[in-house]
Amino acid sequence: MISGETGTGKELVAHAIHYLSARAQFPFVAVNCGALPDTLLEDELFGHERGAFTHAESRREGLVAQAERGTLFLDEIDTMAGKAQVDLLRVLQDRKYRVIGSSRERSADVRVIAATNISPGRLLRSGNFRTDLFYRLSVFAIALPPLRARKEDIPSLAAHFLQKHARDDRRPRLGSGAVAALLAWDWPGNVRELENAVIRGIHLNRNGVIEEADLGLSDPTTEPLAAPGDSVSGPSTYQAMKRAAIEAFERNYLTLLMSEHGGNVSSAARAAGKERRGLGKLLKKYCVDPKSFRGLNAALVQSLDSAETGRSSTR
Repeated sequence: MISGETGTGKELVAHAIHYLSARAQFPFVAVNCGALPDTLLEDELFGHERGAFTHAESRREGLVAQAERGTLFLDEIDTMAGKAQVDLLRVLQDRKYRVIGSSRERSADVRVIAATNISPGRLLRSGNFRTDLFYRLSVFAIALPPLRARKEDIPSLAAHFLQKHARDDRRPRLGSGAVAALLAWDWPGNVRELENAVIRGIHLNRNGVIEEADLGLSDPTTEPLAAPGDSVSGPSTYQAMKRAAIEAFERNYLTLLMSEHGGNVSSAARAAGKERRGLGKLLKKYCVDPKSFRGLNAALVQSLDSAETGRSSTR
């Protein structure tokens, strides 16, 4: 069972498990349980015999049979219908299943990897997922942390996506403002969102340097400020907008300052013309951790250098 927020790379982990195992030479079959209606999921998993139901004009193999001796990846397992959960539990417990319209059971030799973007506790509390199936799938459980909880990985990931999506002869670099923005962002879309931001930066940058504006980082759930002429209500609107603008400035300034000074608070305080203690309070207020900026530029350069060395060795 792999759990983690959307965009953390659950299917990528499933692929890694498959291709690093003894089953690597056999099929990896993936299905998104949420993309199939309840009436079709059982047919998708187990297949059907000819004449099993109306319009069943030929025999059809299910995904379990297609993944024989390999791996069956069930994404969004939390959306699986109750009847299909019962049938899947039997496959896991007895390694047996029955094709729709058939009177005999078949053996199943398949690894099942399930994934969900719901936390295990919430999944069980929902009451929509069988407890026995949950614990059967959770013999080995992997919880993928969100990107905001492992920001030290951002430089290496950004370097990887630059190498993956940019042409060798026109590969841009990340400016200090862009690096600071990458570290300061909470990444609600996780690694997938980071990859998209790097792709935007590759196409929108000028003069080979990706700046913060090129990344296009914005929260779609945040309502835009009122445009001139729009009606606003409440006597505190002006004060609220002023406070939000100040907070946004201070947060962006601190992340850029820490980036430029490599997380050295004393050096940053001197450059900002503030006492070290006062700067420390601001950093704490906005949850800006100086440690996350230490060695940042070196890590990014090292990641790019490693990628370049690896590419040269394969030529």
